[in-house]
Amino acid sequence: MKISSAARTALIALAALVALSSAGLADSGRVRLTIYKAGWIIGGSGGGGTLYFNGRAYRLSTGGLDYGLVFGGSKTMLHGTVRNIRHPSDVAGVYGAAGAGLAVGRGARAIVLVNQKGAVLELSGSQIGLLANVDLSGLAITVH
Repeated sequence: MKISSAARTALIALAALVALSSAGLADSGRVRLTIYKAGWIIGGSGGGGTLYFNGRAYRLSTGGLDYGLVFGGSKTMLHGTVRNIRHPSDVAGVYGAAGAGLAVGRGARAIVLVNQKGAVLELSGSQIGLLANVDLSGLAITVH
């Protein structure tokens, strides 16, 4: 069965319109996280925070695993925005990153992460502790 070029063009235009309208429905929120990280070669992290979305607050918990050169421990306090979400549950998921860093005492931290649902976290804040790392890490966020 052949589709005429006019029908094909109409289908492409309809698909583009649906994609644009669903992107336009996406919203944003604010996020605060406190993450504790420690390790020796293999590291782990855990913590929690809050998502502020459409006038409500949602409790978040975090956990993660780091593999590479990880030594020491730190506490990181982050705040920022989450974009491209429609529901609070869109924040939940696994965020992956490759990174390197050194924290001795107090330092600044900034990171942009994306999960499998397309939620984009843009976070900055401070880090306290003694931590050296060159690693691959994953951070899982759960919404309660």
